[in-house]
Amino acid sequence: MKQNDKIMCILEERRKKDTLNIKKALNEFRQNHQQPERRHEFDLSDPQALKKAAPARVADNDPRCAVSGLQKFMGEDLNSENRRKFQQEQTREWLLQQQKDWANALADQKFADGLRDAQRLELDQKSMDIHRSDEETKRAICIATKEFNRTQATVSGEKMKLEKQQELEDNMTEISNMLKGDLLSENPQQAVSSFGSNRVITDRWKGMNQDQLKEIQDVQLQQVLEKLCRRSARVTASFVPRPCSRRVAVGGNWCIHILAVRLHHQRLEKEERQRNAEWDRKRIQAARAELLCERHQQRQNRELRRALDSLNAQLSQDQKRRRAALDEEVYANFPSGQYYTQFNTSSR
Repeated sequence: MKQNDKIMCILEERRKKDTLNIKKALNEFRQNHQQPERRHEFDLSDPQALKKAAPARVADNDPRCAVSGLQKFMGEDLNSENRRKFQQEQTREWLLQQQKDWANALADQKFADGLRDAQRLELDQKSMDIHRSDEETKRAICIATKEFNRTQATVSGEKMKLEKQQELEDNMTEISNMLKGDLLSENPQQAVSSFGSNRVITDRWKGMNQDQLKEIQDVQLQQVLEKLCRRSARVTASFVPRPCSRRVAVGGNWCIHILAVRLHHQRLEKEERQRNAEWDRKRIQAARAELLCERHQQRQNRELRRALDSLNAQLSQDQKRRRAALDEEVYANFPSGQYYTQFNTSSR
């Protein structure tokens, strides 16, 4: 029973919904397809008929406006509203056109500014590239110049070192030859004459050596002794032998001894004078050698200063040539006044 009642309730609700849907569809059909203004006789009972009817006068050239209709009078202007609207529309069109022209002008100005900025950036970039290339060229030239100067300095240093060493060796050889030569060493062989060993060349003879002097002194001493012996023999033979003869002989021997001592002292003094003369000669030779070394050092300093001046002059000439080449070839394109007038032409 409950199930049947439940089924009946469901069927009743479905029937109500169907009836409601049918009525709603009927009302929608009437509202959409059966309106009052679609009837044939609606124009007879239309409440808006007077509003929808044509006016008695449409325009000034309306053919219905006859003289007797009293619809048109002198001085009336029925098109004033239309003319005012047309003028307003025309003014609006003019304003829109002006706004459009102004917008186009602004767009053109902005485009021109963009082109000018792009051109300016391009020129600036080109200028930076040129400046960078100039800097790289200058840097390369400076590096090449430094390398060239370093090479030249090395070569010049080596050359001057070799020349200095060669000159030093030559000077040392000259000094050695002068010290060991016949002039300063007083070689006695240079004074030997070609006419005989007992003859000498006077402008080259430096005196006798120690052996010759000793030989002469020995000969002189021998001669003195022989002379004293002969004198003693004559004295002894002239007198009669007496007990005092031995005393005379002893006195003669004593005189010979005294003379020999004196000769020995004279020989020692002479040898001392010769040693002093030899030391003086050596000091003079050392002074001459020092003077030669000092002159050699001064000559080397002059040569070094002369070589340095020549190198500086050559470097100056090379630098002037490179600067002239840079001024004529690298820096030949100077910016004109027109290049600077393109900057700061606007407030941007």
